[in-house]
Amino acid sequence: MNLSRDQQILVLSALTEGMSIRSVERLTGVHRDTIMRLGARVGMGCAALHDQTMHSLRIGKLELDETWSYVGKKQKRIQPGEFDKGDQYVFVALAATTKAIVSYRVGKRDSANTQAFLHDLRERVLGKPEISTDGFPAYREAVENAFGASCAYGQIVKTYSVTNLATVEASRRYSPAPVVAVERRVVNGMPGQISTSYVERSNLSLRMGSRRFTRLTNAFSKSLTNHAAAVALYVAHYNFCRVHESLRITPAMALGLTDHIWSVGELMDAALPKAPIDRRRKRRFRVIAGGKA
Repeated sequence: MNLSRDQQILVLSALTEGMSIRSVERLTGVHRDTIMRLGARVGMGCAALHDQTMHSLRIGKLELDETWSYVGKKQKRIQPGEFDKGDQYVFVALAATTKAIVSYRVGKRDSANTQAFLHDLRERVLGKPEISTDGFPAYREAVENAFGASCAYGQIVKTYSVTNLATVEASRRYSPAPVVAVERRVVNGMPGQISTSYVERSNLSLRMGSRRFTRLTNAFSKSLTNHAAAVALYVAHYNFCRVHESLRITPAMALGLTDHIWSVGELMDAALPKAPIDRRRKRRFRVIAGGKA
């Protein structure tokens, strides 16, 4: 890669501010293929950085949610066996107090990915924090398997004004229909407050901070590997570089993982691998990100 350090920082800064690859190309003069390679390489490093830093955390309350996106083509157009195309969700576990993204996973919205997501979350936190999710059925078994039946866990179930399943799916992806009822269900233990407000608000930050998630545009990922790398870049930048308005510091500082706001250059230095990534490592990253392991 023949970009100077300043050029690399400029490209990454633009990507983390929600600009498209072609917009970054016009702004910086760097070819789009180079931009994609840099974003994928740093994103893979950010995934490793997340694994190294987000562990042994004491969290009081966690909120879990999923954000819809798609890769390559819409779900209705995929062919049998195209597991890395179509709908791809980002599962997010947000610490309610520090606003940090503790765990995330990219893949299909199914039981297997939900189980893997909860077990990854279990490995990162100490004790048994209070957990809130939406009404997705797979969460019940996954939370119990990962945290035990004694975990304080509740679901918030929203009823929308539409009843047709196709309309519900479309509204969930693009423009939510009016909520006519909200039910809070205690699943396990005695949760103090069942709410997913913070993590649902963080979904907007993801859509604004990564162009691939912008609704009703032609901005989407063509490769699941690059899609997962873009999510990893966003999460690392959100945790270490972006000052949260209510906290006045970054989520990583609120967790005690660092004592200052990271610059994009510091994030790049921490994320870039010291040695070239071989194909086996890249393949492993893709399988884990896609939820096919």
